[in-house]
This record gives sequence, structure tokens and C-alpha cells, in this order.
Amino acid sequence: MSAASAVPSVVAQVPSQVKTGFQYGLGLLFMIGFIWGVINIWGGADRLKKGDADGKMGIVSGIIIAGAASIMAAMFYIFGMSDGALTPQF
Repeated sequence: MSAASAVPSVVAQVPSQVKTGFQYGLGLLFMIGFIWGVINIWGGADRLKKGDADGKMGIVSGIIIAGAASIMAAMFYIFGMSDGALTPQF
């Protein structure tokens, strides 16, 4: 048995209050990001309706911003790190 495996990892031990605080913070950020993304989608659609070619990029950026939480959760799952992701709380 090596000395490194006998010593418990202090970094991996996070108090539950700190974890809960981060989860509530993530929930708040995701709510703000979703609203901001929807506003970008509406603005892009309005610009596209008026004939501006940049409206398409506004729609795409709004979709990415609004769906950032789902995109990141999928990436964590794909790369096998789903246990390391925090679940946002509201």
C-alpha cells in the first residue's frame, strides 16, 4: 500500500452547506441566463423580420445561452463526469 492511498483526500471533502450554496448560486445563474437567452432569441427574430442578416446569429446565440445548462450537463455525461456536476437548486 502506498502512502498516497492511505491519506484521505481533503480536497474532495466539501461541507454540505458550501455545496448547497453553490447549487443555489447555479440555479440563480441559470434562471438569469435562460431569460437573457429568450430575450436574445426575440431580438434576433425581430431583426430577422426587419431584414437584418445578423438576426440569425442573435437567434443562435440566444439558443446557446438559454440552453447552456442542458448543454453542459450533456457534456459532463458524455465524458463520464456526471458525478462531478452540481445540480442547480431554485
